[in-house]
Amino acid sequence: MVAQFNRRKFIGGAALAAGTIALPLRVAAQASLLDARETRIMEIAKREIEKAGPVLWRRDIAGIADFSAHSSRPRFHFANLEQGTVRSFLVAHGTGSDPEHDGYLNTFSNVEGSNSTSRGAYVTWEWYKGRYGTSIRLGGLDDSNSNALPRAIVMHPASYATPEHVARWGRLGRSNGCFAMSPDDFREALWHLSGGRLLFADQLNLEGDGSVPPSPPIET
Repeated sequence: MVAQFNRRKFIGGAALAAGTIALPLRVAAQASLLDARETRIMEIAKREIEKAGPVLWRRDIAGIADFSAHSSRPRFHFANLEQGTVRSFLVAHGTGSDPEHDGYLNTFSNVEGSNSTSRGAYVTWEWYKGRYGTSIRLGGLDDSNSNALPRAIVMHPASYATPEHVARWGRLGRSNGCFAMSPDDFREALWHLSGGRLLFADQLNLEGDGSVPPSPPIET
């Protein structure tokens, strides 16, 4: 129900953008330049953009978060469907998803107060000034992340999401469920992922054999 509400809310903006921005159709021709993991990221990005439909204002770049990987790994991927390129960065997950603080996401949750990461598709909204400075507001498009707005699940920069933090501790710090990135990397999110684009998060096993593992449990 929330996903439908969001789609209605943004269909006006999508209609304005539809005449000038369209989903790229030449991704397959560029696949030979990508390795198997990057090709899979592109496939997921294209699939999820098509599923999201007119709720998205821009369909050129998508963010794909693979929470099957350890937090010390660059597991947040910018898939540029127009250029056929993938750029990968560190991203933190929530404390409730990793109570042992071992760097692995164990559970997803959409429950307020869980401090957990939620799986599913999001639309990136506007910039705003928050606790961590300039941040990107997110809207959940699925039942599994429908509480993103009331939970204040956003993208933001954080000092605990840097390569230096990994070098010292062997893992990133944890957020309250937000997608926290290194301040240097977050600048790229501000310019290339905000303003009506797709963010998709799940356990995708992109560093494994290409198969998708069973999803972890979701708290109810």
